Amino acid sequence: MERLQADGALVQLSERFTNSAAFGALFREGMDLVEETAAYLDGAGRTEAKALDRAVSLTYATESMRLTTRLMQLASWLLLHRAVKEGEMTLVQANREKTKVKLSAADPGPADTIEKLPAQLQDLIHRSMSLQTRVRRLDSSIHNPPAEPMSIGNPLVPHLNALKAAFER
Repeated sequence: MERLQADGALVQLSERFTNSAAFGALFREGMDLVEETAAYLDGAGRTEAKALDRAVSLTYATESMRLTTRLMQLASWLLLHRAVKEGEMTLVQANREKTKVKLSAADPGPADTIEKLPAQLQDLIHRSMSLQTRVRRLDSSIHNPPAEPMSIGNPLVPHLNALKAAFER
């Protein structure tokens, strides 16, 4: 296996998380949101978009593309970590692959423009942002292990060594 000794804690945290019920629930929520969004945009969303005035229609198109991009990035992250869970790849491999996933992709526009959109699209945008926030937090805790505290030692040692050296002459 490609698991490195230095990544021991990293792998252990990911294995625990990806094998947990919490990951299963997050995975289902993410995939369900992708499906729900696709169904909305292909169905009721199209009808609602046709009824919008021109300026809001442009916002609708922009925000639906941002939403789709955001969800595809989140789905990619979730699928990578499911592959780790299934033993199809190691966390080290997933970490290399996840560099292609942009969890900061496609943030929505200003709130005042979002408020002009149909309620269902607004709901999907808000739910996708909530999911993105949770996935970003998890990504950070899984792939960026906490920095080791820097040992500063006794700040008086250099002064004591200087005194010792001065009196040894």
